[in-house]
Amino acid sequence: MPTLILVRHGRSTANTEGVLAGWTPGVALDERGTAQAAALPGRLADLPLCEVVVSPLQRCQETVRPLLDARPDLTAHDEERIGECHYGDWSGRKLAELSDEPLMEVVQAHPTAAVFPGGESMRAMQHRAAEAVREWNARVERDHGPDAVYLMCSHGDIIKSLIADALGLHLDLFQRISVEPCSVTAIRYTRLRPFLVRLGDTGDFASLAPRATPPADDAPVGGGAGAP
Repeated sequence: MPTLILVRHGRSTANTEGVLAGWTPGVALDERGTAQAAALPGRLADLPLCEVVVSPLQRCQETVRPLLDARPDLTAHDEERIGECHYGDWSGRKLAELSDEPLMEVVQAHPTAAVFPGGESMRAMQHRAAEAVREWNARVERDHGPDAVYLMCSHGDIIKSLIADALGLHLDLFQRISVEPCSVTAIRYTRLRPFLVRLGDTGDFASLAPRATPPADDAPVGGGAGAP
């Protein structure tokens, strides 16, 4: 079965403003995110990508644009099922104010019980994304063979949930996974089980250096802004 390259979108204006974007329209890459997207074709130059599947949201579309420009033979397919979690009434709100919501503790410690007001459950988010991957795996293998490599550009919580699915990890533990903006994760699927062969690779270790303000103990909902 194919190898899936999961790319989180580059850093967005919502990331730097500390806003939970969700499906809010008009959320673009910021200056750093644009540079991250521009570097993506070089980072992936050695991979014989056969398809690109992308969330319909603007920040993901902008992330793959340089790659598609560099490889005009690639076809991009919009896929709503790998779009961001539907955060409902939380969309567009500051993460700092959301930290006081009782639901945030559930999102952090027991996400299988978390349902966003006016939005979807985290279980539903993972299910739709995992179903999309399984269907695309079958389609890519049918059209390009079992050794094909294809790319999906999606969002932090979606990618973390797909990694958990590949590892057989309960969704309640998925907040232990971190994927930074424009990071590359690779999952090689086989007939019986997937193998996680890269996790959150940015090629940059700056985010591991000690910070003036230590990172919070909680996982950043939506994925966080990455290295300062």
